[in-house]
Amino acid sequence: MSQEELLLDSGQPNEDNRDRKGRSRIGLVVTGLVGGSLVALYAVAAPFVAPALRKVCLPFVPATTTQVENVLKALRARSGTLVDIGSGDGRIVIAAAKHGFRASGFELNPWLVWYSRYRAWREGVYCSTSFHISDLWKVSFAQYSNVVIFGVPQMMEKLELKLASELPSTAKVVACRFPFPTWIPESTAGEGIDTVWVYDAKTFKSHL
Repeated sequence: MSQEELLLDSGQPNEDNRDRKGRSRIGLVVTGLVGGSLVALYAVAAPFVAPALRKVCLPFVPATTTQVENVLKALRARSGTLVDIGSGDGRIVIAAAKHGFRASGFELNPWLVWYSRYRAWREGVYCSTSFHISDLWKVSFAQYSNVVIFGVPQMMEKLELKLASELPSTAKVVACRFPFPTWIPESTAGEGIDTVWVYDAKTFKSHL
């Protein structure tokens, strides 16, 4: 065998090794990209999916412009502190702050809370609003004189008991989309899905 053939034969394994190493590096990069994408997807999706796995799910459904207007109309003669239970993207809290309320929102989804804070800053009401990542059942609402809730039927009866035991007798509660099952509203505003029901704490606390 000639010297040239020997050199060619001896070089072939090195080229194979380089090819295998190159493919291995590409595989590692692809695996890393896929894994990173899955982690990022989980981080974004988990706060939206997790509430649906709870016994009582309070889904994020943005309030319509008419619903926001009806809430403000129902509270037009009111002032002081206001809380939105399940505040979503913060639109009720921000609108209330623009009308002079010291408004707070409680929301389980951290992405929505951070976005709400950004919106409040952008719209100039950051100092008169606050947003909290919290479970409504672990929070006391005793300090609030105005309460707004976009609830679901499964939670309203239990929430009646919680609010009746915690709120001051001067408080007003505004329920959107679904009324409370046993409380008698003192007034309503709007119609259809935009209807809001207004409840006087003095009345529902007397039946506690």
